[in-house]
Amino acid sequence: MKKIISLLLILFSIITLASCGSNKNYFTLWNENSESIKYLKEYVEDVTKKGSDNFIPVEDRIATFDMDGTFIGELYPTYFEYNLLEYRVLEDPSYKDKAPDDVKETAQNIRDFVRKGVKLPDHFDMKHAYAAAKAYSGMTLKEFDEYVKEYAKKPVNGFTGMTYAESFYKPMLEIFDYLKANDFTCYVVSGSDRFICRALTESIGIPSNRVIGMDVVLKTSNQGTNEGVEYTMASSEYLIRTEELIIKNIKTNKVKQIAQEIGKVPVLSFGNSSGDCAMHNYCLGNKIHKKTAAFMVLADNFDDDHTDNDRAHWDTKWKENGYHVFSMKKDFKTIYGTNVKKADFIFN
Repeated sequence: MKKIISLLLILFSIITLASCGSNKNYFTLWNENSESIKYLKEYVEDVTKKGSDNFIPVEDRIATFDMDGTFIGELYPTYFEYNLLEYRVLEDPSYKDKAPDDVKETAQNIRDFVRKGVKLPDHFDMKHAYAAAKAYSGMTLKEFDEYVKEYAKKPVNGFTGMTYAESFYKPMLEIFDYLKANDFTCYVVSGSDRFICRALTESIGIPSNRVIGMDVVLKTSNQGTNEGVEYTMASSEYLIRTEELIIKNIKTNKVKQIAQEIGKVPVLSFGNSSGDCAMHNYCLGNKIHKKTAAFMVLADNFDDDHTDNDRAHWDTKWKENGYHVFSMKKDFKTIYGTNVKKADFIFN
């Protein structure tokens, strides 16, 4: 009898836990009247329900996320990777005297933009990509990972109570948890350096093999000028970064990288800018699964975040394109957490 009672108690516990899990509120940091989060939940419930005309098998439940401005801070006072390059070239005592002139010029462009409001040169995303490739050339992957994480320990400029490593949009992290609980595989597809993205997203449980970003050519420590097809790496060697850029992962380049690295068209896509529209359109054009969705994060909370005035007007065009919009002001209960406060930028 005792064994039967014990088995019944275990069964009851399993049923209770399963029931609690299915009814769990994953969106504690979202306002209840958020139409976009309501749609996301309805979408997920539909495509994960067996028997639904829109059912998507687990292996095809692919969600892609941009990083900067989508689930991590973007304007403090500019992209993390821009801030990192400015520090590397203009402040880091181990490198600043070694930086080539064109790399120094790029870092100064960033500093002038941030501190004086000087407009960045045309096509600056590519200028930065080439400069960044040079600035970190020669570093091993381990050294670069540690370098990024060490810089990320710094307090965020323009805020109190937060480091760069902690500067995630907390409501957006709940979406990762929700999708994971419903057997979606989430990928980060960013314009930032792949290894910067890996270093920053490791703490929120994003596996490194699900991170796609800007890439540079790698080589082994003893490879020298030999081509990889002509050189055999020894077990004692390690990989180092070179100054040769492979790809800047923005706009249609994101689509190409998704096709090459994931091999499936996403059914969900999340972004925050025009650089993500191609990725969204690729998702919405999925030829296998007709029910797909794309979401944009709108940085319109001027009280709690540093944002661009132009962005508050983007939602109309995004909705016309078929994207759903998450408004920081209307949908988020908090951005970075209640202990984080917006402050003035400080420049030493």
